[in-house]
Amino acid sequence: MTTSNKPISLAGPVDADVLRTAELNKFLVDAGLYETVEESARREEVLGELDKIVKDWVKQLTSQRGYTDQMVEEANAVLFTFGSYRLGVHGPGADIDTLCVGPSYVNREEDFFIVLHDILSQTEEVTHLQPVPDAHVPVMKFKFHGISIDLLYASVSLLVVPSDLDISQESVLYEIDEATVRSLTGCRVADQILRLVPNIENFRTTLRCLKHWAKRRGVYSNVTGFLGGVNWALLVARVCQLYPNAVPSMLVSRFFRVFTQWHWPTPVMLCAIEEEELGFPVWDPRKNPRDRTHHMPIITPAYPCMNSSYNVSTSTLRVMIEQFQFGNKICQEIELNKANWSALFEPFNFFEAYKNYLQVDIIAEDDEDLRLWKGWVESRLRQLTLKIERDTYGKLQCHPYPSEYADPSRQCAHCAFFMGLSRKEGVKIQEGQAFDIRGTVDEFRHEINMYMFWKPGMELAVSHVRRKEIPAYVFPEGYRRPRPQRHVNHHQQSDKNATENGTLTGSPDGQLKRKHASAGVDDTEPCRSVKRASVSPVHPKTSSPLSGSPVHPKTSSPLSGNVSDDPTSNNQTKGTSNASGGSQNSPSSGNVEQAKCSSSSQASEKSLDSIPSGSKCVKVEAACSGDVTSKQVNCISHVNDNTAPAVVVSTTLKRVAEKVVLELVGSESLGGNNADLLHITEKDMGNVLAEKVHFGGNRVSQSGLHEELEV
Repeated sequence: MTTSNKPISLAGPVDADVLRTAELNKFLVDAGLYETVEESARREEVLGELDKIVKDWVKQLTSQRGYTDQMVEEANAVLFTFGSYRLGVHGPGADIDTLCVGPSYVNREEDFFIVLHDILSQTEEVTHLQPVPDAHVPVMKFKFHGISIDLLYASVSLLVVPSDLDISQESVLYEIDEATVRSLTGCRVADQILRLVPNIENFRTTLRCLKHWAKRRGVYSNVTGFLGGVNWALLVARVCQLYPNAVPSMLVSRFFRVFTQWHWPTPVMLCAIEEEELGFPVWDPRKNPRDRTHHMPIITPAYPCMNSSYNVSTSTLRVMIEQFQFGNKICQEIELNKANWSALFEPFNFFEAYKNYLQVDIIAEDDEDLRLWKGWVESRLRQLTLKIERDTYGKLQCHPYPSEYADPSRQCAHCAFFMGLSRKEGVKIQEGQAFDIRGTVDEFRHEINMYMFWKPGMELAVSHVRRKEIPAYVFPEGYRRPRPQRHVNHHQQSDKNATENGTLTGSPDGQLKRKHASAGVDDTEPCRSVKRASVSPVHPKTSSPLSGSPVHPKTSSPLSGNVSDDPTSNNQTKGTSNASGGSQNSPSSGNVEQAKCSSSSQASEKSLDSIPSGSKCVKVEAACSGDVTSKQVNCISHVNDNTAPAVVVSTTLKRVAEKVVLELVGSESLGGNNADLLHITEKDMGNVLAEKVHFGGNRVSQSGLHEELEV
């Protein structure tokens, strides 16, 4: 498979570009993106100490297995770095991605995850030690002298590992398994990127800038379905190849210019994809049907070449394209001296961008349990996005936000993630049509609850909240900023007026529904009350994803169907679970705790969903009264509108049902950035963006088609 490496432009910088680059460098320094000389030296010391530990570990194992004294003397392990540290774009407090390469007789399963784990656990300077042997890339996470380390292990087919081992050579891949190949890939990719860019320093400055931009705009997270560090590095490296003589200010501008107009799913490749005789699978949509489903392929340059961005969904691709358009617009203004660099890094106002959100609350007994529980839930959030896309046929779009938020008033460990919801632009639906995703959320909860390391106190709640009901703790100052005035089209403005006036149009009965006052001001509610915001009972899979279907009955039958394309999808699951997130009834749930509810209109965890009753979707405020001697806690509804019937919601110790019905009546554009795309002036740009990718000798081409994108 080949790709054109013909540059778009060989032009170098003019005086204005040099000046803008100096301003950009100053901005990055002032933003604190560079660590001090002392911090850099400290990292080198930590890596030196870790290198000594792994060398002693291998020598110890060599001696215990009866090898000769000479073999013990020659026994060796080599420590490599990869990721942001290897690329030279790490910042203060960043972790260090490391790889330990050892001899063939030192294995991962016992020697690394048991013997070395025990050595590290007895090392005083090592804290927060967390082995993850079942991950797609097995890893041990820990802090060494306060510096976060992600340590991988690869056993190569050598009895003695030379200190000058070159892992970029394909000979290191002989006679090893795929897990070891994946462990080696990070280092091999980082080295190849640095070989393929025309100017390493310009590449580093540009990448540092764009990583910071992506974090500010909420699109930096591989696990959530956006792009991670290696993805951004590959995109920046490709732009550096297309503009080999450009300086960072030019490269940043060209980055947005190129990828605003890129025809996804045309793959981004730094070099031709080569198929070696070692037999490892490579990315090839002609041979692999699974590869044809990838929405934003960004191909790694080292064998075996794979798509590094398979986590991207149609929804997250839509969000990134809109953010690219925002960056393109600001860079155009910077080049016209109408804006400065700070405008490019304005944080994205996620909680002002949508009318409807899903709130995912995660709680545990203590911080350590929360760390483990949160890691599992966060790794599965992408599946919720995919399931919603699937069950609504792409009509309901999700924007998962990578940032996590904690309610400091809670009496136990807690964090929350949020997901923006909007109707797909241009999709025509019947007036009053609602998206019923209760069954979808139930399926998601069922999979989450199969966490094999579940402990009592680990709870999960998913609830639907409106914009004005977002809890106060998500805002930096603890209060909501006034919404800026934005230009919206006529349809959006009419929807907005209806919402801001306290009504929502388009209910099934043709009546206006009153919007509740803002919630989330009173954050004193105890932890257990989060269970009132959990989802509905498990539903039959035949239920319709759209409203109009009956309320799903309770059932204990497991749900099937997994749309995951993540190789790690089921590594930490168990067959059945009765004690997970409070979503399943437990035989020991005879003693029912008293619900701690508040009738205050300011309660942050108040259930504010639309509940179907007959043919209507109504909204209620619930005030709860509990009887600790009974198996249920009745929540009697206080109805703001006389036309809305009361709804009774029941809850038990290990199961709280909340019906999540999302009635979306229009949506606002993400960030309101509808500026026309900047036209490309370089004459060869069209050829590069329509670049054809050839497979082997058949010369079968694929070109990026807009109709592939559901945005």
